[in-house]
Amino acid sequence: MTITDGPTPHSNPTARTHEVTNQAPPLTGHDPADDAVLLEGVRREGAAWHLDDLHRLGRVAGSEEARRWADQANRYEPELRTHDRYGNRIDEVDFHPAYHSLMSTTVAAGAAGSAWADDRPGAHVARAATFMVATMLEQGHMCPVSMTYAVVPALRHSPELAKEYEPLLTSRVYDPGLRAPHTKRGLLAGMGMTEKQGGTDVRANTTTAVEQPDGTWRLRGHKWFTSAPMNDLFLVLAQTPGGLSCFMVPRVLPDGSRNTFRIQRLKDKLGNRSNASSEPEFDDTVGWLVGAEGKGVRTIIEMVTMTRLDCVLGSAGHIREALAQAAHHTRYRSVFGAKLIDQPLMRNVLADLALESEAATTVGLRLAGAADRAQRGDAGERAFLRLATAVSKYWVCKRQPAVVAEALECLGGNGYDEASGMPRLYREAPLNGIWEGSGNVNALDVLRAMAREPESFDAFRAEVEAAAGADSRLDAAWREVAGELMRPEDAQLRARRVVERLALVLQGSLLVRHAPAAVADAFCASRLAGDAGLAFGTLPPSTDFAGVLERLPAGLE
Repeated sequence: MTITDGPTPHSNPTARTHEVTNQAPPLTGHDPADDAVLLEGVRREGAAWHLDDLHRLGRVAGSEEARRWADQANRYEPELRTHDRYGNRIDEVDFHPAYHSLMSTTVAAGAAGSAWADDRPGAHVARAATFMVATMLEQGHMCPVSMTYAVVPALRHSPELAKEYEPLLTSRVYDPGLRAPHTKRGLLAGMGMTEKQGGTDVRANTTTAVEQPDGTWRLRGHKWFTSAPMNDLFLVLAQTPGGLSCFMVPRVLPDGSRNTFRIQRLKDKLGNRSNASSEPEFDDTVGWLVGAEGKGVRTIIEMVTMTRLDCVLGSAGHIREALAQAAHHTRYRSVFGAKLIDQPLMRNVLADLALESEAATTVGLRLAGAADRAQRGDAGERAFLRLATAVSKYWVCKRQPAVVAEALECLGGNGYDEASGMPRLYREAPLNGIWEGSGNVNALDVLRAMAREPESFDAFRAEVEAAAGADSRLDAAWREVAGELMRPEDAQLRARRVVERLALVLQGSLLVRHAPAAVADAFCASRLAGDAGLAFGTLPPSTDFAGVLERLPAGLE
């Protein structure tokens, strides 16, 4: 027997063990906008003219460079600088260059305020689709983008302020840095509502505002969770002699001097780490009244309504991205002699996730269409939007964490590795369920809307019943939830169940009318009928899996 000190001339163990096989390539170089569900919805809701621009953004969002921006913006988090080297208070937040690249791309694509300056029918649908594709790239930077979009209708409560600031809020130019607003090519907006002692109960706020002889107000107080503190202006709630009121607070005053906006600290958050969230303190801070004194909630709710719509759109986009990653991995990964995507149980899981994604995307674009038509004076669409936004915000955002967790599991251990990007999606997933009102807040808002604005339920009912007779399971589910609504006792205790069922029948109605038969049938069987499991991948054996899986994101060619 001969003992050697190394490999034989006929072997190379190092080469064999380092050979990479059975791994999916990175999902880059694709167009996330090349998605049948998204494109059909954009056409259906009246923005087919936007498709070329949407694909243009999609090609950027799917590029290797942009995916690197997303990773870097979250790895190298914003840093607070309270003072300069000389001891002067500056309250600035520094971002990695990748964050600025994300912002510049997304604002230029029209995801911020530009829809308000576009007279074309479908402008808000076009913007919604853009928002979704940009969210598929990276969610954190979409916070300031969303608030800039949402501030415009609220600011219009004070026409003079709107006249001065709206042209810059609707700009497609990202112009970072703290400078006098009129010297910039584009502005970003934020909001300061919650305080540590009240949270959702904004009427418990203690920030005060005192009117000055020159018509401005001076604010004093502390806000608990104000995101994107480097934005140019904020809508802020404060107490006045006339009650809780809304104010526009710029970071830099018209004369170029810094307004008092002391950032006490940045929040150390679970996710959304590319986006800075802060605790600002106001001390003799200058603000301008927006809307009527004492009507602050009524004024700022215009902004909240639009950011809630963006929560639905953002969750739908995020769900689609998680599904795309799962589908991509399973197309390339082989286990037990076959591609994962061809194995029956994985097909069940993917089909179930695809149903959830199509329902979320379809309802999100339907809401965007309603918002567009409401802005053009359609009272029925405005009424529908009021209730359907609260219903969908509750349910679609609630489903996001479950979908992302299941999609991550499709990648197995690879999905638990930061390099896959899935852990970032997982950390982001709970955010939209909390932002602009947690699940309970939105469920109670649904009850409030039905009680105070019955026309909103009439419009919702008309939308659902547009599919009446097309599917017996949908009809039965609608009769059931309508019957529950007739029972006023314990309404708050049952609110989550009722809102969940309202969301499902709305999604079911939309899919029955607009989706392929395989999708509509599988959705009604698994979400509205009795044969429904509690986990993804429990679709009944009668499901047309091939028909549903045709709707998966395309991924790489």
